[in-house]
Amino acid sequence: MKKSEKVYEAGFTNEIYKIEKVGNRYLLVDTNGQFSNTFVGSVMRREAGENGKAIRGYVNSKGSNSFRLVEMKEYNMLVKPLKENGEVNLEASNEHSELLRIIHEDSIKLKPDNLIIKDIKWKYLIRSAVRGKNIMMTGPAGCGKTMAAKFLVTQLQRPDFYFNLGSTQDPRATLVGNTQFNKETGTYFSESAFVKAIKTPNAIILLDELSRAHPDAWNILMTVLDQNQRYLRLDEAEGSPIVKVAEGVTFIATANIGNEYTATRVLDRAILDRFVTIEMDVLNSEEEFTLLKKMYPEVNDDDLKAIGEIAHNTREVSRSEVAKLSNMVSTRASVEMAGLIYDGFSLMEAAEVAILPFFSNDGGLESERTYVKQLVQKYVKTTDENLFNELKDEKVEGEETIVW
Repeated sequence: MKKSEKVYEAGFTNEIYKIEKVGNRYLLVDTNGQFSNTFVGSVMRREAGENGKAIRGYVNSKGSNSFRLVEMKEYNMLVKPLKENGEVNLEASNEHSELLRIIHEDSIKLKPDNLIIKDIKWKYLIRSAVRGKNIMMTGPAGCGKTMAAKFLVTQLQRPDFYFNLGSTQDPRATLVGNTQFNKETGTYFSESAFVKAIKTPNAIILLDELSRAHPDAWNILMTVLDQNQRYLRLDEAEGSPIVKVAEGVTFIATANIGNEYTATRVLDRAILDRFVTIEMDVLNSEEEFTLLKKMYPEVNDDDLKAIGEIAHNTREVSRSEVAKLSNMVSTRASVEMAGLIYDGFSLMEAAEVAILPFFSNDGGLESERTYVKQLVQKYVKTTDENLFNELKDEKVEGEETIVW
């Protein structure tokens, strides 16, 4: 070997990047959460982004620098832990004891009477909030996801902001802001209410209907929700200004997940991985009655029990193997029915306006709506003034029909 030759030890370096998709581009993000201009081929960037891999530098046996794909855990191991994200590192023992008391004692005292949720899930919700976790509330429509999130805000007495992403037509304007023009001052950037929200320390930010949001909104939220980054870039261009998420900010998202929900999208796995998930339970008939009685104590118990049993029946039938129903009565609809009865409507009248429109009338006597009508009829006291008369057979031009 010549003296001028140098022996290189092949191996990985600490140069490592994760991939963030911005628009159609796959950009490198270093362990400080900043975009990098390091040259890595676009094919490798795309492959890493699509397969959830990191890109790590290494020195080969000839001393040349290159890159290869590695597991994301190698990137995560080199990212400096952030205390403001609620992790327990460097936490004093007395602080942890106080936290345990809040989670396991105070939290149960804070649970509202008219929120039906298992104690373990409520404690998990409180723990996740005080730890600064991102929380995903899932469950069927009308099961109390948004209500639980709003109760949490009220009980913790923290600044709160609400954004309905399902109704957002322009994700960038809603989450980032707009460039505007004033004839006196010229062009200027007007930041969104969301930017103001993430700059508010200890805020709770509710992202309602996340599963109905435009994918562009998901892309914008990627760095905001990432516990190792926690920033919002105001422009797609590299080197553009960023806004850091303030200390103690908690994001709570709600999502309807399942094929029965129209206008929902399959949530990106990268988005889901940024949340802890709390699944709201569907209430049984007894729990439904308990909730309705707390909300409308003046309403007759028989009517409230009937509403609970009707709702429970539709939920059981919709989940059965031979499903006669593709939909079910939500707790939100049950509460509306109880409210109508409180305001003087009969059980049948409440059913006609509050739940029947959610069931298809296609198929005549075999329709979902007919099934639910018959179900409600079982709980109606026999009178001459029922909105829907008892089923009776009539001959109309030689054909047998059923008239309500």
